Amino acid sequence: MKAMNLQIAETELYEVRPPMTPAVPLIVSIPHAGTQVPPAVAARFASPAIAALPMTDWHLPDLYDFVPALGAIMLAARYSRFVVDLNRPPDGQPLYPGRFETGLVPLTTFDGEPVFSAPPSAAETEELAAIYHRPYHDRLRTLLEETRTRFGRAVLIDAHSVASGPSEVHGALEEEVYLGDRDGRTCGAWLRELLLAGCREAGWRVVHNQIYKGGYTTAHYGEMEGVDAIQIEMCQRVYMDEARPEDAPEQPLFGQVRERLRPIIRSVANRLAESSAVE
Repeated sequence: MKAMNLQIAETELYEVRPPMTPAVPLIVSIPHAGTQVPPAVAARFASPAIAALPMTDWHLPDLYDFVPALGAIMLAARYSRFVVDLNRPPDGQPLYPGRFETGLVPLTTFDGEPVFSAPPSAAETEELAAIYHRPYHDRLRTLLEETRTRFGRAVLIDAHSVASGPSEVHGALEEEVYLGDRDGRTCGAWLRELLLAGCREAGWRVVHNQIYKGGYTTAHYGEMEGVDAIQIEMCQRVYMDEARPEDAPEQPLFGQVRERLRPIIRSVANRLAESSAVE
């Protein structure tokens, strides 16, 4: 992979959707829905199957498009996780030592298929991290710090989705939603219980800290003073036909699930609005 030497405006790396109503201290991060790939990276994909970008969290900015109307901020990456994985530590250290992982720049898919015909070198990986990983997290940290300064606290929801079938990471996923707060270390019980109750009310089978306990984003920012962070991982079969990801937003199921998801996130926004008013 040739050295990138790209000068990319931050607005090309991610999208920020600001609140459309009175603000609440809530930020929704979507790091894995991006589908853009620089030509220098795409040229070294191992196969057309990789060029189809498996492991993408398909259409989550559309699924969560109500977030600004709740007074919250949405931050969504534009570039694919095959360029660099924004939910992995920037130093490349494993999230779960001893468990199968795909890495900062994924070399294999969840199914164990190679991503690149020639893997990036350590220097190339460092360059990709500097260009794509660091600016996203600089922006996220700034948003959290600004929110915390204004409100005295901030809540971060890291939104993800995953194919339902078995992989090197897990067997076939039976539940619909997986919440993760790193075994209770990254958020208060109120946030976890609110999301658990909302998912159950929506009719979804939901579990907590099983398989998906939260990645780098949840673990890292959940350590910040005054920040509650939690990951929502939703099986893609819940909101789309997994065999047809390209037209998911036009599928009737997509809109139905968005309307079931909205009150769950609204409950968090309302709780924060109430507590801010009291304080």
